[in-house]
Amino acid sequence: MKLNRIHHIAVICSDYEKSKLFYTEVLGLNVESEHYRKERDSYKADCSLNGEYVVELFSFPNPPGRPSHPEAAGLRHLAFEVENLNEAIAELDAKGIPHEQVRIDEYTGKRFMFFSDPDGLPIELYEQ
Repeated sequence: MKLNRIHHIAVICSDYEKSKLFYTEVLGLNVESEHYRKERDSYKADCSLNGEYVVELFSFPNPPGRPSHPEAAGLRHLAFEVENLNEAIAELDAKGIPHEQVRIDEYTGKRFMFFSDPDGLPIELYEQ
């Protein structure tokens, strides 16, 4: 099998509007399209980063909770590359987004840190 790239990541949100604001206003993704599916009572937003489609946001009535600790089974975290981690952290601080301290990747020596989306999904920023 020859895979070309990751097409998208799907996130089910407990509060769709709150998550949409987080992914657009905090992370800077753009909503490329948004649809309401009446048969599912569900919204779906296709979001892009730098013009490339990467994240789908979904709403569903009463989605069950899921543990999202970094070591829980399932999706561990979403990671985004940044050029300057200090600048990204300053933006999070300015927006009142709590985050962990900077860590160093023991294999690459690169800096990274974690924070969470509105549903507790871990988001990693990894310095280029």
